[in-house]
Amino acid sequence: MPRLAHARRISSSGRRRALVRPVMVLAGVSLAVDLLVIGCSTAESICGGDEYPVLAVNGTGSACVPEKEQPPQGYTRYPAGKEPRHVGDKWDTYWQSHTVDEKGAVGPAPDPAG
Repeated sequence: MPRLAHARRISSSGRRRALVRPVMVLAGVSLAVDLLVIGCSTAESICGGDEYPVLAVNGTGSACVPEKEQPPQGYTRYPAGKEPRHVGDKWDTYWQSHTVDEKGAVGPAPDPAG
């Protein structure tokens, strides 16, 4: 029977080493995905899960109201699509210098210095 010039026998320790690299790669990818998910969820929410944010009329104050309740007197809902979701997000920053008046018009917030 002819001998194969390039044939070699793989030991059981060689097979174990061959499996270690793919397992390590998968573990690294899994860790990276976990960090991305955790990183996205660490932003502090403006309100709790069963609440929505409201804005003080003619001011920059805000509050959180239970989903089934109307805003308290002196507060209104944010305009649709412009609600802040997380502290420091685009709309949270925007509403620090803007407000809604009694008629629902958006404009610059009054200067707190008077």
